[in-house]
Amino acid sequence: MKNILITGGAGFIGSQFVKLMLEKYDYNIINLDLLTYAGNLENLKDIEDKKNYTFIKGDICDKVLVNEIFKKYEIDTVVNFAAESHVDRSIENPEIFLITNILGTQNLLENAKKYWKLTPEDKYSREYKDGVKYLQVSTDEVYGALGEEGMFTETTPLNPNSPYSSSKASADMLVRAYYETFGMPMNITRCSNNYGPYQFPEKLIPLMINNCENDKPLPVYGDGMQIRDWLHVKDHCIAIDTVLHKGAIGEVYNIGGNNEKANIDIVKLIISTIGKSENLIKYVKDRPGHDRRYAIDNTKITTQLGWSPSYTFEQGIAETIQWYLNNKNWLEKITSGDYMKYYEKMYK
Repeated sequence: MKNILITGGAGFIGSQFVKLMLEKYDYNIINLDLLTYAGNLENLKDIEDKKNYTFIKGDICDKVLVNEIFKKYEIDTVVNFAAESHVDRSIENPEIFLITNILGTQNLLENAKKYWKLTPEDKYSREYKDGVKYLQVSTDEVYGALGEEGMFTETTPLNPNSPYSSSKASADMLVRAYYETFGMPMNITRCSNNYGPYQFPEKLIPLMINNCENDKPLPVYGDGMQIRDWLHVKDHCIAIDTVLHKGAIGEVYNIGGNNEKANIDIVKLIISTIGKSENLIKYVKDRPGHDRRYAIDNTKITTQLGWSPSYTFEQGIAETIQWYLNNKNWLEKITSGDYMKYYEKMYK
């Protein structure tokens, strides 16, 4: 593993993973990101001058560009973070989710297969043991919703309920198909809800922190009792690194933080921490098809690969709130322009 293509590496999770890889290894990191609304190069300012790091602005659906990247940089590993990922946006415009999350994934897989399957005479050829390993970063939302009991395991049938999760489930099935049909060395990771620094502020935690600080209403869907398992972004990145280096080829690994919380409880915790009034809470009409509960069983990755989350939720949320309070300039830059137009449209 020498030349790693990380797609979506300017986003919330991807940028943290890029920095982790550069901190731990001497690999060449090629970061391909289209820099849509959630991509932010400021997340990577502290590593942008490293000799073994290259940023390329571009689309994973661009067949010519992706082919050139594989050829020029002799890519031997792909970690695909690139995705349209916000459920609300997928309800407003499903098509872009299908294009990026499904066709973009297929384009990456096809190029990985191409440069692995070339004849031995070609300098880009790969034997199976050195095949272009492909890791798909997915989500627990592909499993659908849970009742009051039970947890998602890797064998839980896929049962997505939104255009976003349907597109991610489709991408997962493509990755599996390339493994079963062509022998493509691959892994799929499915994580629970991430939180931490640099998260785009349409997501629950940074949205509530930002609105609290500015004494704006805190929009809460329905009764706010939707339950999610919360995973700190740094724990997630370490887990992906673990799967990349230790994961058995062809396997799926669930990554969870062991922190089930109701949305309204998180909102009230943020209010209390910042010292505002719960009168800011504004219950709004629930999202169509809103899944009631997610919970991850991470037994497989903890027992087989030795990974476990290091952050308690109490520690992680306290540090996260403080980071946003200390980085108001970052938030102000993000919450201007197109983002605010979208925000007004969704929550007016």
